[in-house]
Order: sequence, then C-alpha cells, then structure tokens
Amino acid sequence: MAETEQVATASRLLTHDTFDKCPLRPIMDQTTSRWATLIISALIGGPHRFAQLHARVGGISQKMLSQNLKALARSGLVARDVAPTNPPQVTYSLTELGVSLAGPLTGLIGWFGRHGDELLAAQQQYDSQSADG
Repeated sequence: MAETEQVATASRLLTHDTFDKCPLRPIMDQTTSRWATLIISALIGGPHRFAQLHARVGGISQKMLSQNLKALARSGLVARDVAPTNPPQVTYSLTELGVSLAGPLTGLIGWFGRHGDELLAAQQQYDSQSADG
C-alpha cells in the first residue's frame, strides 16, 4: 500500500471515529501490544511450541505468553494445534489472517530499527531540556 493510500485510509477511519467507537478496537489494542507484536514476529519463521516461544520472546512471563496466545487465537491470528501424544504437544502458528498482519507489523518493527538512533537522540534531548527547566 502506497504511503498516500495509507494516509487516506487513516484519515477516513479517524473521520468516522473508528478509534473511539469501533468494536475492533479491543482486537487492535491486543494485537498491537508489545507482547503480541513480538509473538507474531516470532511465529513468522514458522510454528513454535510454547517453550520455544517463551525462550524467543525475552522477558515475557509464562502467564502473559499464555494470555496473549489465547487472545491471538481468539482473534483468528494464531492457530493452536494439539498433537494427540502423552503429554499433548501444542504448537502455535500464524493463520492466513495472522500472516497478512505480520507484514505490516514487521514493517513497523523495521521502522524502529531504521530510526532507533534518531528516537534515542530525541529522548536524550528532551530529557536534558526537561532537566534544565
């Protein structure tokens, strides 16, 4: 999607109060949280078991990982496959819908990577000005 098309889409959504009254807002909030973004990014490389995801997404608790996986599965973005073994082996993967979201999310992560130095410099400048005033 071209940048001008993205701006037009965002303007149209804002005009109709999409971000205030839209029933999709809870899903948008969930899928753009820091943990969900990292989980989706981790699953781009292919299916993962719970322990693999826990190790890959540094800093996330098992409880938070479980909650996010359930929310992402509920939204149709992540598939939970249970193998009939003893104990059951659960594997998580992106659904087709999840794959279509992964592109824009990784684009956002890439943007942070490209502009990281600028963002950190801006924070340092702001903090030094705030300390002076």
